[in-house]
Amino acid sequence: MLLLARSATAGAPLREMERWRDEAAALPDVAAAAFAFSEEGMPSLRDALRALVEANDTPIVIVPMLLPAEPSFATWIRRTVQRWKAVDGRAWPDIRIAPFPGEHPLMRDLLAATIRSDDSQSLDTPQVPPTEGSVVPAQKRRVLVCMGGPCHAAGAAVVWGHLRNEQKRLSLGTAGDGAMSARTSCLGPCSLAPVLQVWPEGTLYGGVDEDGTDRIIRHHLLAGEVVEDLAYRPTGAKQRLRV
Repeated sequence: MLLLARSATAGAPLREMERWRDEAAALPDVAAAAFAFSEEGMPSLRDALRALVEANDTPIVIVPMLLPAEPSFATWIRRTVQRWKAVDGRAWPDIRIAPFPGEHPLMRDLLAATIRSDDSQSLDTPQVPPTEGSVVPAQKRRVLVCMGGPCHAAGAAVVWGHLRNEQKRLSLGTAGDGAMSARTSCLGPCSLAPVLQVWPEGTLYGGVDEDGTDRIIRHHLLAGEVVEDLAYRPTGAKQRLRV
């Protein structure tokens, strides 16, 4: 069983996922349990799946622990896992995705129990204002990852998560000219999904996956060199993804 959340960057969410992983591992029909994040956070979905494949040959069920049930979520998960399997080359076990929590018949009972819980917290607790200031970042580059409908369906969440994890691992905020990243709404060329754009040059990259993201980091963000075979220049004419 692989419990899949959206993202986590702090200790408390990680500890919560560890608790749910341990709960899942104690279930009688579960040979092994793990958790992962579809966007930012470690372990990534790809790393967690590979670890389960290496350790077991039993079917793997991905349990999406998120609401609401985005229609494209299962679609891009399916496409992305198929791509990973093709690149890996090994025989992977059957991988399935469980229904979303909101589709489960017991969700109504869970909501009722939550409403009756004694653990609710008052919002009238006074907030302590921050005492420290903030440093204005000096980074030269900004990386925008499109999260429009077509890009999301093409696996933009995986691209975003990989970029954010590498940004932290490589300290991209201070390496080279410095770079920060942000998710954005539609960037325009939907047929080139998933789309990523690097500023201040405004270079637009299409059909980006994890390997492409690594190349953009290595060449563009750290060395200032455009990755030409992934870049799409404004020509005034319609363009399609290169094969």
